[in-house]
Amino acid sequence: MTRRYYVPDLPEAGGSVHLPVTEAQHAIRVMRVKIGDKVELFNGRGQQSEAMVSQLERNRCVCQSAPAQPIDREPSRIIRMAIALPKPDRSKELIERLTELGIQQVTPLVAERTQRAPTNSTLEKLRKQVIEACKQSGRNQLLEIGPVTNAIDYFGNESAKTKVVAHPTSNGISPIELLDHGQDRVFAIAVGPEGGWTENEHRVAVECGFLSVNLGTRIYRIETASVALAAILVSEAAR
Repeated sequence: MTRRYYVPDLPEAGGSVHLPVTEAQHAIRVMRVKIGDKVELFNGRGQQSEAMVSQLERNRCVCQSAPAQPIDREPSRIIRMAIALPKPDRSKELIERLTELGIQQVTPLVAERTQRAPTNSTLEKLRKQVIEACKQSGRNQLLEIGPVTNAIDYFGNESAKTKVVAHPTSNGISPIELLDHGQDRVFAIAVGPEGGWTENEHRVAVECGFLSVNLGTRIYRIETASVALAAILVSEAAR
């Protein structure tokens, strides 16, 4: 398996690169890199480079990097998600899966039935999880985790051409029907909290142009609904 490390200031022309402290510690203490080992560096903005470990100290790892190259592993469709995040441990797995799938952005929502909004500490941990998922999956573009936003405000401000809200309503479309919008490049998906959206929230979403998507007769957890909808759009876009 290729050893990949996140270097946000990766030099485009290549040269000597100091791994960030956390990445250096992981390389030295966990991966046990040695001088002369080949590694892959990425900046989280679409570029990566081949490199070789040239210097090692206790918490310091220096590599000689080739020029950075744009390597695009993103889906052809831009997918933004707004989610009333579940508990931190479940949110961690959710963000990992969405990063692997190539989702561009996640906006944490506070809905009327939200029990506890994610803290700044939780969001920072989730952003670190994004980096780890990119390292594992080979993705070169970080998923963006936006600021916590009120659900009603989000519905009124989302500008994507195709916008969907997951809600078990009898007149909602099926996830497969989303593919009828296959020519659209930007999709926005909103997934509510445990207990679902209130009638008021769903009404406002529809008034703001969101299509209701009915996931069937079973009630899914937040992370299951989010990943299922994302996977349908990503897999269809990859054809």
